[in-house]
Amino acid sequence: QTASSAIKGTIQLGIGYTVGNLTSKPDRDVLMQDFYVVESVFLPSEGSNLTPAHHYPDFRFKTYAPLAFRYFRELFGIKPDDYLYSICSEPLIELSNPGASGSLFFVTSDDEFIIKTVQHKEAEFLQKLLPGYYMNLNQNPRTLLPKFYGLYCVQSGGINIRIVVMNNVLPRALKMHFTYDLKGSTYKRRASRKEREKSNPTFKDLDFLQDMHEGLYFDSETHSALMKTLQRDCRVLESFKIMDYSLLLGIHILNSNMKEKEGESSQSASDAKRPGGQKVLYSTAMESIQGPGKSGDSLTTETTNTMGGIPAKSHKGEKLLLFMGIIDILQSYRLMKKLEHSWKALVYDGDTVSVHRPSFYADRFLKFMSTRVFKKVQALKSSPSKKRCNSITALKATSQEIVCVVSQEWKDEKRGILGEGQSYASLDEEVLGSRHRPDLVPSTPSLFEAASLATTISSSSLNVDEHYQRDQPMLYSSSKGLPSSSTFTLEDSAIYLTSEQSTLEMENDNASVLDVYL
Repeated sequence: QTASSAIKGTIQLGIGYTVGNLTSKPDRDVLMQDFYVVESVFLPSEGSNLTPAHHYPDFRFKTYAPLAFRYFRELFGIKPDDYLYSICSEPLIELSNPGASGSLFFVTSDDEFIIKTVQHKEAEFLQKLLPGYYMNLNQNPRTLLPKFYGLYCVQSGGINIRIVVMNNVLPRALKMHFTYDLKGSTYKRRASRKEREKSNPTFKDLDFLQDMHEGLYFDSETHSALMKTLQRDCRVLESFKIMDYSLLLGIHILNSNMKEKEGESSQSASDAKRPGGQKVLYSTAMESIQGPGKSGDSLTTETTNTMGGIPAKSHKGEKLLLFMGIIDILQSYRLMKKLEHSWKALVYDGDTVSVHRPSFYADRFLKFMSTRVFKKVQALKSSPSKKRCNSITALKATSQEIVCVVSQEWKDEKRGILGEGQSYASLDEEVLGSRHRPDLVPSTPSLFEAASLATTISSSSLNVDEHYQRDQPMLYSSSKGLPSSSTFTLEDSAIYLTSEQSTLEMENDNASVLDVYL
């Protein structure tokens, strides 16, 4: 109920005082008791010999685990001066809250930090979490989990307002064309009408499945780095008995030139405000999965400012920049959550409800991310315009292993080989490419057809001699006899394989030529 301007002002005053005061304390290793320390200071409006005067009501400012959080800030390369400059130099900007928690969100003017109000239980839980969080960050600072930089409490007029300072996942300098809050659950996971009417709505799982039904495509290196990070983070959350977290996903479409320029100009403006351009380590999406050494600009042009986004492509082939982080991790699976799940499971299908036991929640979350949201680029590597000229190479790429050596059996059993249907792995480009009969070569197979080709023929078998040269002329016996041929069909006439073999070839090198019909 307190006016947000008063909250913003007291937060800035309190953090300014406590962080400034902390610089006088010597650096030392973090000890176990440091996680449970709470420092309190009273800031009267008329000021005192220790605190400045201000025009807000008198308030008390508490700092939780100041030394532990100082260590976390150092770990992420945040100097005290930069931290103070980001939070205190200009007024905080209030954000609209799409969640059901009723928390207030503020972002610093340089876009670096988010300040969120949390409930008493959540603040208490974060305090208990700190030793484990400290251990996890020491082992792995590259994480998509929230990076906590401070936990504070403002007490004024009998009201406690607890706030946590975290990294900002979605930079305002780039326009997010789509924002999603994904849990891997489908029960009531659609943005409300009220949310949709906002200028930048946050959509949910069912909206994502509707808008991006094919998912988002990454190159294999980025995809494996992202999935490894998500798996590691989910295991950590599961060990803390945490659930009901979400993946906040911001999608910026690079192809729209106007919006790109607009984004770059506002970015340069926000950079100008910041002295020295000090950036927080491991805080961008790309650094969170790969570390600061890799730029990850394989899909984007050098001139584009990626702002640390992860390059990806949509199913339409649009170039995207993705910004993401796991949010809402301060939900412990306690009595209220257990009751909530039991009640929802009675009324609805328990497996689709988002409140679930932590191990199931982590598995369902990971399964949704790996099967429905993030996919490896395979089919999208060649553009549609190049499909025609690459039709045969596309066939080869889909099924790599082929065609083994044949020996004497052609002489003994001419008709047995194709009929027996032994194990067959794929098609060889030389066999198809060397044909001088274009009417028999499949014309521009689609990606779907190429994929179905691989699956259809993997269960039967052909054997062809590898000695057959690309530039060797076609040998049809005109005088010595007609070519023998046999045809058979695989799986509901999806593919016809014809073996044509001349007597001349039989005498020479026992080769066989195959025509493949799609």
